[in-house]
Amino acid sequence: MNNFAWLEPKSVDEAAEALKQGGIALAGGIDLLTVLKERLVEPQQVVNLKSLPGMRSLEGRNGLRIGALVTLDRIAADEELGRNFAAVAQAAASVGSPQIRNVGTLGGNLCQRPRCWYFRDAEVHCLKKGGAACYAVAGNNEYHAIFGGGPCHIVHPSDVAPALIAFDAEVITNRRRMPLQEFFVLPSENVRAENVLEIGEIVTGVEAGMRPGTFSAYVKMQERPSFDWALSGCAVVLQMNGGRVQDARIVLSGVAPIPWRSREAEAAVKGRAISEVTADDAGQAAVRAAQPMTDNRFKVKLTANAVKIALLKAAGQRV
Repeated sequence: MNNFAWLEPKSVDEAAEALKQGGIALAGGIDLLTVLKERLVEPQQVVNLKSLPGMRSLEGRNGLRIGALVTLDRIAADEELGRNFAAVAQAAASVGSPQIRNVGTLGGNLCQRPRCWYFRDAEVHCLKKGGAACYAVAGNNEYHAIFGGGPCHIVHPSDVAPALIAFDAEVITNRRRMPLQEFFVLPSENVRAENVLEIGEIVTGVEAGMRPGTFSAYVKMQERPSFDWALSGCAVVLQMNGGRVQDARIVLSGVAPIPWRSREAEAAVKGRAISEVTADDAGQAAVRAAQPMTDNRFKVKLTANAVKIALLKAAGQRV
């Protein structure tokens, strides 16, 4: 990697100004150090956000409020958050290894770059890096998108984002507030970026309101039992009324360039009691519009099963 200056800003405004001058933000550094070593970015200065005040608060009792610098380990371990926003705690607990969760932050997890091996290869000038083609189309694409792909077929690597979206969370930056679902962008909208952050804009936290009577879960399918990204995952939030689903949010991970909300699966469970039949119907509905590539057809069945298992888990039924 190239030499760079190290900046310790004392305020968000100071950090934002440094980013406008060509700096790159560092929080936990888990993803940034990788992209620096892989020469995907060569900044003149690294802006250490860990020195900023007011971004480490965590609240899970009367609503969800998590500062961008809160570690994934704290999110996973918080008892009140685990009771009221179980899917978020479970998603955080599924990330990487204990060492990574102890350092990695919420903001970093939301803003991490894709793991596509063509994008991560410094010698490959793919479409996302300004090249002419997405090499996954005719190449090795077993880990790539089955929803929302094209012209680039990455999958978004965040586990926590789908769970937060399922709770209708909002993301807060130093400039604005928006639904987290609107924070992420498809390659068809902007092939060079994964989110709407502008130069000098910094994620400062996320918030979500309490939803009494909700039950939630996050399920992650992965090749290894630890330290791996999702092949497919599912966050479920159920609003129950008299044993039947009044409302539902079902958001998929590991299968699309953004956290992928499955309205088809949601429609399949509304008004019904959660049973194995209902959960299986929802899983099948979730993948009906899937468009797998040559090497990732296995993701279709895997995703259907992830939805089924997550629904049963959220409803407290044996999986």
